[in-house]
Amino acid sequence: MKSNHFIRKLPAYRHFEYIVFILIIFFKLVILHNNLHARYIDMNLLDDVIAIGSILLVSFWTLWLPRRGRSFALLFLNVLLTGLIFADLVYYRYFGDFITVPVLLQAGQVGELGDSILSLISFSDLWLVADWIVWLAIKCGLSIYRRRDGVRSHIRSAREGGRPRRLSRFIQGLAVFALGFVLTLGPIRFYAATWAVGLFEGAWWNISLYNVTGLLGFHYYDAYRYAKEHLGGKPNLMADEKEKFASWFRQAGESRTENNDTFAAYQGSNVLVVQVEAFMNFMIGKEIGGQEITPNFNKLMQESLYYSNYYHQTGQGRTSDADFSSQSSLHPLPTGSVFVRYPDHTYDVLPQILKSAGYETAAFHAYEGSFWNRTNMYKAMGYDRFYSKKDYQMDESLGWSLGDKSFFRQSLEFMVAEPQPFYSFLITLSSHHPYSLPASIRELDTGEFKDTLFGNYLESIHYADAALGELVEGMKRDGLWENTILYVYGDHDNSITEQANYEKFLGKPLSELDMHQIMNQVPLLIHLPDGKAAGVYDQPAGQLDMAPSLMHLLGIPSDAYYMMGNNLFASGDKFVVLRSGAFTDGKLYYIPSPDNLFENGNCYDLTTREKTDIERCRIPHEEAKERLQMSDKLIMGDFIPELKEGAPSR
Repeated sequence: MKSNHFIRKLPAYRHFEYIVFILIIFFKLVILHNNLHARYIDMNLLDDVIAIGSILLVSFWTLWLPRRGRSFALLFLNVLLTGLIFADLVYYRYFGDFITVPVLLQAGQVGELGDSILSLISFSDLWLVADWIVWLAIKCGLSIYRRRDGVRSHIRSAREGGRPRRLSRFIQGLAVFALGFVLTLGPIRFYAATWAVGLFEGAWWNISLYNVTGLLGFHYYDAYRYAKEHLGGKPNLMADEKEKFASWFRQAGESRTENNDTFAAYQGSNVLVVQVEAFMNFMIGKEIGGQEITPNFNKLMQESLYYSNYYHQTGQGRTSDADFSSQSSLHPLPTGSVFVRYPDHTYDVLPQILKSAGYETAAFHAYEGSFWNRTNMYKAMGYDRFYSKKDYQMDESLGWSLGDKSFFRQSLEFMVAEPQPFYSFLITLSSHHPYSLPASIRELDTGEFKDTLFGNYLESIHYADAALGELVEGMKRDGLWENTILYVYGDHDNSITEQANYEKFLGKPLSELDMHQIMNQVPLLIHLPDGKAAGVYDQPAGQLDMAPSLMHLLGIPSDAYYMMGNNLFASGDKFVVLRSGAFTDGKLYYIPSPDNLFENGNCYDLTTREKTDIERCRIPHEEAKERLQMSDKLIMGDFIPELKEGAPSR
């Protein structure tokens, strides 16, 4: 009996539960990492050290508690961290990124994703809760054993006799904190001083940070970054930075200004913009089983401007990013959505500009107004009216909400009743992930893709295209067609990243360049009231180009506004930067590596579509980096009003 009591007093025995906790959470972090399948992101010995150190940092305080309290605390932490790891894994499968504090502020949207989340969960994810099952089995076994052998009181008394004193517990917890701090920060500082120099200053992409900090370290840094950003007061714009910003935007405005045949050619016309959910470029003009996938879009192309190299420039905010960038001509943020993080900041946005020019402005989206904080953001953007789900008759319930056909029909009824000229911005929903159209409205035979996610996506796009055809017919019927600019584009990719699907569909092997363009190119179609300038345009273009291009057609100069996009109707080379740091100028195409090191990226010559000397991409890479950082500072610091105060009249 004395030997048993002595064993229970040994530190290793007293902390056995804590050591097991560390090993279990480490095992779960390894499971997450192995499920990411991220290029260039490996897990070496130093990464293991960082992971263990970060677990110590999140749990050291449990050692200050009595044994029973420590057990409950470790159980609570286990559940909390498992939930975080699982949430990050599912989020990564959809967005290719991790959850951040701004995303958590949008947590109310997670429940809205419904079937999309369910479709992203794998059976192998049960390994994350395997220890819970074992723990329950052990607890049940011990309970039976104690009741049978009457040992409960003996164990309790032994535990109480073996409790360390408070000072001893405090010292132990402090020592573990110090050890965790060294194990976490030591390797991170080494990385930051060697191959990851400047990463924390730029922080372009969360996967790059994860490669240095590990998952828990990433969340520590993200929380610190958010607190510094929001609780530290408004940042100041230094005099040299202010001049740099003013000079860059002045030159950008001048490059967009061109008094050519298209400037003001459609002054006073209505503008109807349609942002189509997950509408991608790779299947435009294509057939499957002898059927055109987008017959109405293909027909409309014959009398419209179609941009075959138009890129979405979204980040974590996805649909809201496409909306923001198209209206403001600024880049979205690297984490979270501008709509949620900074709805109260000042931007030069298209609806506000057109409203000041006498337009009636309205946004249309048959979903909850609170989603992506649209109700508040649209008010700030200058829309006269936001037609949300509550304004529509749900006579065609489909997927997330109202089917696109009914959505377009009812939206046209609202538009016809509004004064003209109007600016109407419509966001569709029927082609949203997971693309589960009811069998009764499926009209496309997807052959070998039938009942697969990829096949369901093609069917959803076929339906969305049919709805677009009905919209065009409705515009003609209601007398809007001949005095309205129709601008149709896709918001982002479809989240289906398996290369084999695209190779099978297109009937050819695909290179890294092919896949990167497929996943980032969305269609853009512009139909002008008189049908002029129709044709296929292969110049690079992006969502930031919408506002200045439409303003050009309407005769509203954009040079006085703080916009970063191109004017598609002006001459000169076009430069398009994606949120990831990828870019193209029509001659070169740069694909960054996940670790964000320029040298590890790939530079392609678009003439040969082969890799070329990486140094050819260095100068435009620096320009792309500068643009993203400048846009981020402008948004987060709310600097547009300050820049306008000191700007000369233009």
